[in-house]
Amino acid sequence: MKLPARPAATLLFISLFPSLAGAAEFDAATLSPMWGLPFAGILLSIALMPLLVPAFWHQHYGKVSAAWALAFLLPFAVVHGAPLAGAQLLHALVGEYIPFILLLVALFAVAGGIHIRGNLHGAPGLNTSILAIGAVLASLMGTTGASMLLIRPLIRANDNRVHKVHVVVFFIFIVSNMGGSLTPLGDPPLFLGFLKGVDFSWTLMNILPDTLFVVGVLLVLFFVVDRHYYRKEGVLPVDPTPDTPGIGFDGARNFWLLAAIVGLVLLSGVWKSPVSFHVHGTEVGLPGIVRDVGLVLVTLLSLRITSDKVHADNQFSWGPMAEVAKLFAGIFLTIIPVIAMLRAGEHGPFGAVVSAVTRADGQPDPAMYFWATGVLSSFLDNAPTYLVFFNIAGGDAQSLMTTHADALAAISAGAVFMGANTYIGNAPNMMVKAIADDRGVRMPSFFGFMAWSVGILTPLFILSTLIFFR
Repeated sequence: MKLPARPAATLLFISLFPSLAGAAEFDAATLSPMWGLPFAGILLSIALMPLLVPAFWHQHYGKVSAAWALAFLLPFAVVHGAPLAGAQLLHALVGEYIPFILLLVALFAVAGGIHIRGNLHGAPGLNTSILAIGAVLASLMGTTGASMLLIRPLIRANDNRVHKVHVVVFFIFIVSNMGGSLTPLGDPPLFLGFLKGVDFSWTLMNILPDTLFVVGVLLVLFFVVDRHYYRKEGVLPVDPTPDTPGIGFDGARNFWLLAAIVGLVLLSGVWKSPVSFHVHGTEVGLPGIVRDVGLVLVTLLSLRITSDKVHADNQFSWGPMAEVAKLFAGIFLTIIPVIAMLRAGEHGPFGAVVSAVTRADGQPDPAMYFWATGVLSSFLDNAPTYLVFFNIAGGDAQSLMTTHADALAAISAGAVFMGANTYIGNAPNMMVKAIADDRGVRMPSFFGFMAWSVGILTPLFILSTLIFFR
Protein backbone atom coordinates (compact mmCIF):
# COMPACT_ATOMS: atom_id res chain seq x y z
CA MET A 1 0.00 0.00 0.00
CA LYS A 2 1.60 3.24 -1.12
CA LEU A 3 0.20 6.61 -0.11
CA PRO A 4 1.20 10.04 -1.39
CA ALA A 5 2.63 12.46 1.15
CA ARG A 6 2.49 16.25 0.94
CA PRO A 7 3.98 17.80 4.08
CA ALA A 8 4.36 21.56 4.14
CA ALA A 9 8.09 21.45 3.40
CA THR A 10 7.41 19.30 0.36
CA LEU A 11 4.85 21.76 -0.98
CA LEU A 12 7.54 24.42 -0.95
CA PHE A 13 9.81 22.27 -3.09
CA ILE A 14 6.91 21.44 -5.43
CA SER A 15 6.30 25.13 -5.99
CA LEU A 16 9.96 25.54 -6.92
CA PHE A 17 10.33 22.30 -8.88
CA PRO A 18 6.91 21.27 -10.26
CA SER A 19 8.29 18.23 -12.13
CA LEU A 20 10.07 16.80 -9.12
CA ALA A 21 8.31 13.45 -8.86
CA GLY A 22 10.14 10.45 -10.24
CA ALA A 23 13.32 12.39 -11.01
CA ALA A 24 15.54 10.92 -8.31
CA GLU A 25 17.70 8.68 -10.50
CA PHE A 26 20.61 9.65 -12.75
CA ASP A 27 23.50 7.91 -14.49
CA ALA A 28 26.37 8.41 -12.07
CA ALA A 29 28.77 6.57 -14.39
CA THR A 30 28.78 9.61 -16.67
CA LEU A 31 29.55 12.12 -13.92
CA SER A 32 32.90 13.86 -13.80
CA PRO A 33 34.93 13.48 -10.59
CA MET A 34 34.82 17.30 -10.50
CA TRP A 35 31.40 16.96 -8.89
CA GLY A 36 33.24 15.82 -5.78
CA LEU A 37 34.93 19.21 -5.35
CA PRO A 38 32.23 20.72 -3.07
CA PHE A 39 32.58 17.71 -0.78
CA ALA A 40 36.36 18.15 -0.75
CA GLY A 41 35.79 21.85 -0.11
CA ILE A 42 33.66 21.34 2.98
CA LEU A 43 36.17 18.81 4.35
CA LEU A 44 39.03 21.24 3.84
CA SER A 45 36.97 24.01 5.43
CA ILE A 46 36.39 21.88 8.53
CA ALA A 47 40.09 21.03 8.58
CA LEU A 48 41.69 24.41 7.88
CA MET A 49 39.37 27.29 8.74
CA PRO A 50 39.40 26.70 12.52
CA LEU A 51 43.19 27.06 12.27
CA LEU A 52 43.48 29.91 9.75
CA VAL A 53 40.41 32.03 10.57
CA PRO A 54 39.10 30.74 13.91
CA ALA A 55 36.94 33.77 14.77
CA PHE A 56 35.25 33.73 11.36
CA TRP A 57 34.75 29.97 11.49
CA HIS A 58 33.11 29.89 14.92
CA GLN A 59 30.67 32.63 13.90
CA HIS A 60 29.91 31.50 10.35
CA TYR A 61 30.51 27.73 10.05
CA GLY A 62 26.83 27.22 9.23
CA LYS A 63 27.06 29.66 6.33
CA VAL A 64 30.22 27.97 5.07
CA SER A 65 28.44 24.60 5.15
CA ALA A 66 25.46 26.08 3.27
CA ALA A 67 27.76 27.68 0.69
CA TRP A 68 29.40 24.37 -0.17
CA ALA A 69 26.00 22.67 -0.38
CA LEU A 70 24.87 25.34 -2.86
CA ALA A 71 28.14 24.96 -4.75
CA PHE A 72 26.96 21.46 -5.58
CA LEU A 73 23.19 21.95 -5.89
CA LEU A 74 23.08 25.05 -8.10
CA PRO A 75 25.51 23.84 -10.80
CA PHE A 76 23.86 20.42 -10.67
CA ALA A 77 20.47 22.05 -11.27
CA VAL A 78 21.86 24.01 -14.23
CA VAL A 79 23.52 20.99 -15.85
CA HIS A 80 21.00 18.24 -15.01
CA GLY A 81 17.83 20.22 -14.44
CA ALA A 82 16.07 21.66 -11.43
CA PRO A 83 13.71 18.66 -11.00
CA LEU A 84 16.61 16.22 -10.63
CA ALA A 85 18.51 18.55 -8.28
CA GLY A 86 15.39 19.06 -6.18
CA ALA A 87 14.76 15.32 -6.04
CA GLN A 88 18.31 14.70 -4.86
CA LEU A 89 17.90 17.39 -2.21
CA LEU A 90 14.64 15.89 -0.98
CA HIS A 91 16.08 12.38 -0.92
CA ALA A 92 19.10 13.50 1.10
CA LEU A 93 16.93 15.40 3.57
CA VAL A 94 13.92 13.10 3.94
CA GLY A 95 15.59 9.75 3.39
CA GLU A 96 18.88 10.30 5.20
CA TYR A 97 19.58 13.57 7.03
CA ILE A 98 16.34 14.04 8.98
CA PRO A 99 16.25 10.47 10.42
CA PHE A 100 19.98 10.76 11.18
CA ILE A 101 19.69 14.08 12.98
CA LEU A 102 16.50 13.15 14.88
CA LEU A 103 18.28 10.13 16.38
CA LEU A 104 21.29 12.25 17.34
CA VAL A 105 19.09 14.96 18.88
CA ALA A 106 17.15 12.40 20.91
CA LEU A 107 20.31 10.74 22.22
CA PHE A 108 21.92 14.12 22.91
CA ALA A 109 18.91 15.40 24.83
CA VAL A 110 18.27 12.23 26.82
CA ALA A 111 21.93 11.63 27.72
CA GLY A 112 22.24 15.34 28.58
CA GLY A 113 19.37 14.85 31.04
CA ILE A 114 21.32 12.29 33.07
CA HIS A 115 23.80 13.80 35.49
CA ILE A 116 26.32 11.42 37.03
CA ARG A 117 26.60 12.93 40.50
CA GLY A 118 29.90 12.96 42.29
CA ASN A 119 33.31 13.84 40.95
CA LEU A 120 35.84 11.07 40.94
CA HIS A 121 39.56 11.53 40.67
CA GLY A 122 40.75 11.26 37.08
CA ALA A 123 43.62 8.85 37.73
CA PRO A 124 44.77 6.39 35.04
CA GLY A 125 42.91 3.43 36.53
CA LEU A 126 39.59 5.27 36.73
CA ASN A 127 39.94 6.78 33.25
CA THR A 128 40.71 3.38 31.74
CA SER A 129 37.70 1.89 33.53
CA ILE A 130 35.39 4.59 32.15
CA LEU A 131 36.65 3.94 28.62
CA ALA A 132 36.13 0.19 29.06
CA ILE A 133 32.59 0.71 30.38
CA GLY A 134 31.88 3.07 27.49
CA ALA A 135 33.07 0.46 24.99
CA VAL A 136 30.51 -2.02 26.36
CA LEU A 137 27.71 0.56 26.49
CA ALA A 138 28.40 1.67 22.91
CA SER A 139 27.07 -1.59 21.47
CA LEU A 140 24.03 -1.50 23.77
CA MET A 141 22.91 2.13 23.45
CA GLY A 142 24.85 3.31 20.42
CA THR A 143 28.12 5.17 20.15
CA THR A 144 26.26 8.49 20.34
CA GLY A 145 24.32 7.54 23.47
CA ALA A 146 27.38 6.16 25.27
CA SER A 147 29.49 9.16 24.24
CA MET A 148 26.94 11.72 25.41
CA LEU A 149 26.40 9.89 28.70
CA LEU A 150 30.07 9.56 29.67
CA ILE A 151 32.02 12.41 28.11
CA ARG A 152 30.89 15.06 30.60
CA PRO A 153 31.75 13.10 33.78
CA LEU A 154 35.05 12.02 32.21
CA ILE A 155 36.02 15.63 31.46
CA ARG A 156 34.88 16.70 34.92
CA ALA A 157 36.96 13.97 36.58
CA ASN A 158 40.04 15.20 34.71
CA ASP A 159 39.51 18.95 34.89
CA ASN A 160 42.39 19.27 37.37
CA ARG A 161 44.81 17.46 35.05
CA VAL A 162 47.49 19.45 33.24
CA HIS A 163 47.38 17.33 30.08
CA LYS A 164 44.02 15.80 29.18
CA VAL A 165 43.64 16.02 25.41
CA HIS A 166 44.73 12.40 25.08
CA VAL A 167 41.87 11.34 27.36
CA VAL A 168 39.28 12.75 24.94
CA VAL A 169 41.13 11.46 21.86
CA PHE A 170 41.17 7.89 23.17
CA PHE A 171 37.54 8.30 24.25
CA ILE A 172 36.65 9.08 20.61
CA PHE A 173 38.66 6.08 19.42
CA ILE A 174 37.10 3.59 21.84
CA VAL A 175 33.66 4.79 22.96
CA SER A 176 32.58 6.89 19.97
CA ASN A 177 33.61 4.26 17.42
CA MET A 178 35.09 0.84 18.05
CA GLY A 179 32.92 -0.10 21.01
CA GLY A 180 29.85 0.09 18.76
CA SER A 181 30.88 -2.78 16.50
CA LEU A 182 29.03 -5.66 18.12
CA THR A 183 25.32 -5.00 17.49
CA PRO A 184 23.18 -3.10 14.97
CA LEU A 185 22.34 -0.69 17.80
CA GLY A 186 25.98 0.31 18.09
CA ASP A 187 26.64 2.14 14.84
CA PRO A 188 24.52 3.23 11.84
CA PRO A 189 26.36 1.05 9.25
CA LEU A 190 25.55 -2.10 11.20
CA PHE A 191 21.95 -0.99 11.58
CA LEU A 192 21.71 -0.61 7.79
CA GLY A 193 23.07 -4.16 7.46
CA PHE A 194 20.38 -5.31 9.89
CA LEU A 195 17.75 -3.68 7.70
CA LYS A 196 19.22 -5.52 4.70
CA GLY A 197 18.79 -8.90 6.42
CA VAL A 198 21.97 -9.42 8.47
CA ASP A 199 21.07 -11.26 11.69
CA PHE A 200 21.07 -9.14 14.86
CA SER A 201 23.70 -11.35 16.52
CA TRP A 202 25.88 -11.85 13.43
CA THR A 203 28.36 -9.08 14.15
CA LEU A 204 28.71 -10.18 17.77
CA MET A 205 29.50 -13.73 16.68
CA ASN A 206 31.87 -12.74 13.88
CA ILE A 207 33.60 -9.50 14.92
CA LEU A 208 33.96 -10.05 18.67
CA PRO A 209 37.62 -11.22 18.41
CA ASP A 210 38.49 -8.23 16.20
CA THR A 211 36.79 -5.82 18.59
CA LEU A 212 38.38 -7.32 21.70
CA PHE A 213 41.77 -7.04 20.03
CA VAL A 214 41.57 -3.38 18.94
CA VAL A 215 39.77 -2.17 22.07
CA GLY A 216 42.05 -4.18 24.35
CA VAL A 217 45.21 -2.83 22.73
CA LEU A 218 43.89 0.74 22.88
CA LEU A 219 42.94 0.43 26.57
CA VAL A 220 46.40 -0.86 27.45
CA LEU A 221 48.07 1.86 25.39
CA PHE A 222 45.84 4.52 26.93
CA PHE A 223 46.68 3.37 30.45
CA VAL A 224 50.42 3.58 29.68
CA VAL A 225 50.11 7.07 28.14
CA ASP A 226 47.81 8.36 30.86
CA ARG A 227 50.03 7.02 33.64
CA HIS A 228 53.05 8.69 32.00
CA TYR A 229 51.38 12.11 31.97
CA TYR A 230 49.91 11.62 35.45
CA ARG A 231 53.27 10.78 36.99
CA LYS A 232 55.11 13.47 35.04
CA GLU A 233 52.71 16.39 35.55
CA GLY A 234 50.48 15.49 38.49
CA VAL A 235 47.44 17.71 38.93
CA LEU A 236 46.69 21.42 39.15
CA PRO A 237 46.97 23.10 42.59
CA VAL A 238 43.22 23.83 42.61
CA ASP A 239 40.58 21.37 41.43
CA PRO A 240 37.71 23.25 39.70
CA THR A 241 35.33 20.47 40.78
CA PRO A 242 36.68 18.85 43.97
CA ASP A 243 36.50 15.08 44.22
CA THR A 244 33.57 13.59 46.13
CA PRO A 245 33.18 10.01 47.31
CA GLY A 246 30.75 7.74 45.47
CA ILE A 247 28.53 8.41 42.49
CA GLY A 248 24.81 8.67 41.86
CA PHE A 249 22.41 9.66 39.12
CA ASP A 250 20.18 12.70 38.80
CA GLY A 251 17.58 12.61 36.06
CA ALA A 252 17.60 8.80 36.17
CA ARG A 253 14.16 8.69 34.54
CA ASN A 254 15.96 9.43 31.30
CA PHE A 255 17.36 5.91 31.37
CA TRP A 256 13.84 4.75 30.51
CA LEU A 257 13.85 7.15 27.59
CA LEU A 258 17.19 5.72 26.43
CA ALA A 259 15.53 2.31 26.45
CA ALA A 260 12.65 3.80 24.44
CA ILE A 261 15.11 5.09 21.82
CA VAL A 262 16.69 1.65 21.53
CA GLY A 263 13.22 0.13 21.23
CA LEU A 264 12.17 2.56 18.50
CA VAL A 265 15.31 1.89 16.47
CA LEU A 266 14.87 -1.87 16.83
CA LEU A 267 11.19 -1.64 15.95
CA SER A 268 11.91 0.20 12.73
CA GLY A 269 14.24 -2.61 11.68
CA VAL A 270 12.05 -5.55 12.70
CA TRP A 271 8.62 -4.22 11.74
CA LYS A 272 7.74 -4.89 8.10
CA SER A 273 4.79 -2.82 6.96
CA PRO A 274 3.26 -2.58 3.47
CA VAL A 275 2.33 1.03 4.15
CA SER A 276 4.73 3.59 2.74
CA PHE A 277 4.65 7.18 1.56
CA HIS A 278 6.28 8.60 -1.53
CA VAL A 279 7.77 12.06 -1.15
CA HIS A 280 8.57 12.71 -4.81
CA GLY A 281 10.80 9.78 -5.52
CA THR A 282 11.83 9.07 -1.93
CA GLU A 283 9.99 6.23 -0.22
CA VAL A 284 9.34 6.66 3.49
CA GLY A 285 8.04 3.56 5.23
CA LEU A 286 5.56 3.61 8.10
CA PRO A 287 8.07 2.02 10.55
CA GLY A 288 10.52 4.84 9.85
CA ILE A 289 7.82 7.46 10.38
CA VAL A 290 6.80 5.87 13.69
CA ARG A 291 10.46 5.77 14.76
CA ASP A 292 11.09 9.41 13.88
CA VAL A 293 7.88 10.69 15.47
CA GLY A 294 8.69 8.63 18.54
CA LEU A 295 12.18 10.14 18.69
CA VAL A 296 10.71 13.64 18.58
CA LEU A 297 8.30 12.76 21.40
CA VAL A 298 11.11 11.21 23.45
CA THR A 299 13.20 14.36 23.00
CA LEU A 300 10.35 16.63 24.08
CA LEU A 301 9.50 14.39 27.04
CA SER A 302 13.12 14.37 28.19
CA LEU A 303 13.27 18.16 28.09
CA ARG A 304 9.98 18.28 29.98
CA ILE A 305 10.90 15.92 32.82
CA THR A 306 14.53 16.98 33.26
CA SER A 307 15.04 19.66 35.88
CA ASP A 308 16.93 22.84 35.15
CA LYS A 309 19.41 21.85 37.87
CA VAL A 310 20.39 18.66 36.04
CA HIS A 311 20.98 20.59 32.82
CA ALA A 312 22.96 23.20 34.73
CA ASP A 313 25.06 20.57 36.49
CA ASN A 314 25.77 18.99 33.12
CA GLN A 315 26.51 22.42 31.61
CA PHE A 316 24.06 21.30 28.94
CA SER A 317 23.72 23.48 25.86
CA TRP A 318 22.56 22.97 22.29
CA GLY A 319 25.77 24.45 20.86
CA PRO A 320 27.54 21.14 20.11
CA MET A 321 24.37 19.69 18.57
CA ALA A 322 23.85 22.79 16.42
CA GLU A 323 27.41 22.55 15.12
CA VAL A 324 26.98 18.90 14.17
CA ALA A 325 23.59 19.54 12.56
CA LYS A 326 24.83 22.43 10.40
CA LEU A 327 28.06 20.79 9.27
CA PHE A 328 26.51 17.41 8.56
CA ALA A 329 23.73 19.05 6.54
CA GLY A 330 26.42 20.28 4.16
CA ILE A 331 28.21 16.94 4.24
CA PHE A 332 25.03 14.97 3.47
CA LEU A 333 24.31 17.17 0.45
CA THR A 334 27.79 17.47 -1.02
CA ILE A 335 28.36 13.74 -0.58
CA ILE A 336 25.49 12.91 -3.00
CA PRO A 337 27.60 12.73 -6.19
CA VAL A 338 30.52 11.02 -4.43
CA ILE A 339 28.39 8.14 -3.16
CA ALA A 340 26.59 7.92 -6.53
CA MET A 341 29.89 7.64 -8.39
CA LEU A 342 31.04 4.88 -6.04
CA ARG A 343 27.78 3.01 -6.55
CA ALA A 344 28.33 3.15 -10.30
CA GLY A 345 30.81 0.32 -9.78
CA GLU A 346 33.71 -0.59 -12.01
CA HIS A 347 32.39 1.48 -14.89
CA GLY A 348 32.03 4.64 -12.81
CA PRO A 349 34.57 7.39 -12.16
CA PHE A 350 35.85 5.53 -9.10
CA GLY A 351 36.01 2.15 -10.80
CA ALA A 352 39.58 1.60 -9.63
CA VAL A 353 38.39 1.57 -6.01
CA VAL A 354 35.73 -1.01 -6.81
CA SER A 355 38.12 -3.23 -8.80
CA ALA A 356 40.68 -3.16 -6.00
CA VAL A 357 38.48 -5.20 -3.63
CA THR A 358 38.18 -8.20 -5.97
CA ARG A 359 40.86 -10.84 -6.42
CA ALA A 360 41.95 -12.16 -9.80
CA ASP A 361 39.74 -15.25 -9.36
CA GLY A 362 36.67 -13.05 -8.85
CA GLN A 363 36.44 -13.69 -5.11
CA PRO A 364 36.24 -10.79 -2.64
CA ASP A 365 39.48 -9.74 -0.97
CA PRO A 366 38.69 -9.23 2.77
CA ALA A 367 41.83 -7.18 3.42
CA MET A 368 41.00 -4.77 0.59
CA TYR A 369 37.36 -4.56 1.67
CA PHE A 370 38.52 -3.67 5.18
CA TRP A 371 40.80 -0.88 3.98
CA ALA A 372 38.62 0.44 1.16
CA THR A 373 35.54 0.61 3.37
CA GLY A 374 37.56 2.00 6.25
CA VAL A 375 39.47 4.71 4.41
CA LEU A 376 36.33 5.98 2.67
CA SER A 377 34.38 5.79 5.95
CA SER A 378 37.00 8.07 7.48
CA PHE A 379 35.94 10.90 5.17
CA LEU A 380 32.52 9.92 3.85
CA ASP A 381 29.56 9.06 6.01
CA ASN A 382 30.27 5.48 7.10
CA ALA A 383 26.65 4.32 6.75
CA PRO A 384 26.27 4.80 2.95
CA THR A 385 29.89 3.70 2.47
CA TYR A 386 29.01 0.42 4.21
CA LEU A 387 26.04 -0.01 1.87
CA VAL A 388 28.16 0.66 -1.21
CA PHE A 389 30.61 -2.14 -0.39
CA PHE A 390 27.82 -4.38 0.93
CA ASN A 391 26.28 -4.18 -2.55
CA ILE A 392 29.63 -4.53 -4.34
CA ALA A 393 30.19 -7.77 -2.40
CA GLY A 394 26.91 -9.15 -3.74
CA GLY A 395 24.23 -7.48 -1.64
CA ASP A 396 22.67 -10.78 -0.52
CA ALA A 397 22.69 -10.95 3.28
CA GLN A 398 22.41 -14.76 3.45
CA SER A 399 25.37 -15.25 1.12
CA LEU A 400 27.44 -12.60 2.90
CA MET A 401 26.74 -14.13 6.31
CA THR A 402 27.89 -17.56 5.14
CA THR A 403 29.90 -17.99 1.93
CA HIS A 404 31.46 -14.54 2.03
CA ALA A 405 31.41 -13.99 5.79
CA ASP A 406 35.03 -12.79 5.75
CA ALA A 407 34.12 -10.00 3.34
CA LEU A 408 31.10 -8.89 5.41
CA ALA A 409 33.20 -8.93 8.59
CA ALA A 410 35.83 -6.81 6.85
CA ILE A 411 33.24 -4.33 5.58
CA SER A 412 31.60 -4.07 9.00
CA ALA A 413 34.87 -3.67 10.88
CA GLY A 414 36.26 -1.18 8.37
CA ALA A 415 33.18 1.04 8.51
CA VAL A 416 33.02 1.08 12.33
CA PHE A 417 36.69 0.98 13.31
CA MET A 418 38.01 3.53 10.83
CA GLY A 419 35.27 6.01 11.56
CA ALA A 420 37.70 6.95 14.34
CA ASN A 421 40.28 8.26 11.87
CA THR A 422 38.80 11.76 11.54
CA TYR A 423 36.34 14.03 13.29
CA ILE A 424 33.82 13.48 10.48
CA GLY A 425 34.15 9.70 10.29
CA ASN A 426 31.29 9.25 12.77
CA ALA A 427 28.85 11.81 14.15
CA PRO A 428 29.75 11.34 17.86
CA ASN A 429 33.36 12.31 17.09
CA MET A 430 32.42 15.87 16.28
CA MET A 431 29.89 16.05 19.12
CA VAL A 432 32.51 14.95 21.65
CA LYS A 433 35.00 17.44 20.23
CA ALA A 434 32.43 20.25 20.46
CA ILE A 435 31.62 19.40 24.09
CA ALA A 436 35.32 19.17 24.98
CA ASP A 437 36.01 22.52 23.30
CA ASP A 438 33.07 24.00 25.20
CA ARG A 439 34.55 22.69 28.48
CA GLY A 440 37.93 24.31 27.82
CA VAL A 441 39.81 21.25 26.54
CA ARG A 442 42.01 22.46 23.67
CA MET A 443 41.26 19.70 21.20
CA PRO A 444 43.56 19.18 18.21
CA SER A 445 42.64 20.52 14.79
CA PHE A 446 41.25 18.28 12.05
CA PHE A 447 44.74 17.36 10.88
CA GLY A 448 46.04 17.32 14.44
CA PHE A 449 43.48 14.66 15.32
CA MET A 450 44.50 12.74 12.19
CA ALA A 451 48.10 12.81 13.43
CA TRP A 452 46.89 10.96 16.53
CA SER A 453 44.85 8.47 14.49
CA VAL A 454 47.56 7.81 11.91
CA GLY A 455 50.20 7.33 14.58
CA ILE A 456 48.11 5.10 16.84
CA LEU A 457 45.35 3.50 14.78
CA THR A 458 47.09 2.81 11.47
CA PRO A 459 49.62 0.34 12.96
CA LEU A 460 46.76 -1.26 14.89
CA PHE A 461 44.70 -1.67 11.72
CA ILE A 462 47.68 -3.18 9.90
CA LEU A 463 48.01 -5.75 12.69
CA SER A 464 44.25 -6.42 12.52
CA THR A 465 44.56 -7.03 8.78
CA LEU A 466 47.36 -9.56 9.25
CA ILE A 467 45.51 -11.36 12.03
CA PHE A 468 41.88 -11.31 10.86
CA PHE A 469 41.59 -10.38 7.18
CA ARG A 470 44.34 -12.21 5.30
